[in-house]
Amino acid sequence: MTSATLSNASATATELQQVLQRMKKQHLQAGPASAALRKDRLARSIKLIRDNHKQLTAAMSADFGHRSAFHSGAADLAGTIRLLQYAIDHLDEWMQDEHTPAPAAGMETYIRYQPLGVVGVISPWNFPVNLAFGPLANVFAAGNTAMLKPSELTPNTSELLAELIGRYFDPEELSVVLGDADIGQLFSALPFDHLVFTGSTAVGKHVMRAAATNLVPVTLELGGKSPVLVAQDGNLDKAVERTLTIKTFNAGQICIAPDYVLLDESQTQAFTTRAQAFIQRTMPTIQDNPDYTSIISPRHYERLISLLEDARTKGAHIIPLAPDNEPAFDSTTRKIAPHLVIGVNDEMAIMQEEIFGPLLPIKTYQQQADAIDYINAHDRPLAAYYFGESAAGQQYFVDHTTSGAVVINDLMTHVSIDELPFGGVGPSGMGAYHGVHGFRRFSHAKPVVKQSEQAESNLRLRAPYQEKEAALAAFFNS
Repeated sequence: MTSATLSNASATATELQQVLQRMKKQHLQAGPASAALRKDRLARSIKLIRDNHKQLTAAMSADFGHRSAFHSGAADLAGTIRLLQYAIDHLDEWMQDEHTPAPAAGMETYIRYQPLGVVGVISPWNFPVNLAFGPLANVFAAGNTAMLKPSELTPNTSELLAELIGRYFDPEELSVVLGDADIGQLFSALPFDHLVFTGSTAVGKHVMRAAATNLVPVTLELGGKSPVLVAQDGNLDKAVERTLTIKTFNAGQICIAPDYVLLDESQTQAFTTRAQAFIQRTMPTIQDNPDYTSIISPRHYERLISLLEDARTKGAHIIPLAPDNEPAFDSTTRKIAPHLVIGVNDEMAIMQEEIFGPLLPIKTYQQQADAIDYINAHDRPLAAYYFGESAAGQQYFVDHTTSGAVVINDLMTHVSIDELPFGGVGPSGMGAYHGVHGFRRFSHAKPVVKQSEQAESNLRLRAPYQEKEAALAAFFNS
């Protein structure tokens, strides 16, 4: 156990409070972090990942049972370095005071973006490095320090992160708390200056309830059921290939993975044929394929299999996309081949909960307006995807649906564009980060006013008031 880490055995509520209070005291004594210190913390984060990318990749694969090295390298490691470097490159610009028009001559008014203090970060298991250091990129850029609670479902990665953070950071800059859901509950109840949680909507409600005890503001990055609407003028080849590319990445264990497809009923067979051909071409084997990732745990594996069985018993047609002579799924490897689930309805569990796996329900429509009505009748998703060639159809979808983000003729690309905010709406989350949006999310926008020598705005409020009443009456009668 490093000086920056509290283990499950020792992390009592009192000790967590002591760590937080020590960090808060240090933050106040040190004063606002300079641009140089913020860049240094960001640069050390990059160095931590670069220096240890092989160990981190191995730890993530051990936690998943098997995880594609490319999935870890591209999304968890390289993508995170890019976020951190983007913050370094733009930090000087973000830190500038924002001057506003003064209400009277001689006055000065501006907004100073001030660090909040100590930010708590609860990161999930599906991208255990990216969803820890991704928020930290903006937390550090804004001049804050942080406490991190990584997921207990990736123990190898979490323990390695704790060890590495202890090497690269002072415990007053970044500390790590390891432990199970009970420790997570204690962590979410701490009086942070801000709390970031990435995970399920159900757990997000508990986190927000705990944070409310201390009126801690929260950023919740949740999930939900992100739809793919294939319009009647949509390119079916694009829709199939781009949807399944993301549905097979990390075996669909992504909060913005496509959760179901809305498809014109006349295109069901064509979609199925193209899906089978695409998987055969890109994944000639599943079970022995190093490019294909396992499901994170036996419990999650069994949950996905039960979703398939529930849909089958309620009338859905299940089409496994497993290669010939391979099983559709294997409990030993915890690898589940992509599956199309045709003819779904809202009675099925697969249409009631976020899937987080390589199962793709297909719901058909007769009129495209009915598909949009269906999306709007359900919880607002973290992302919504639209395949269609008409500019008018694209704009209608953007204007008439509400989601954390919309992507036209692709999936998930928005998350890698640093200039765009990333976040949900309603049950899919609140608050957004990435780029300047995250810098501002983890800053206090403090108004600063310097009064003029004449102090006109003060004088107008000074008694006696009789001579001012005529001007006030004229204002109301204007």
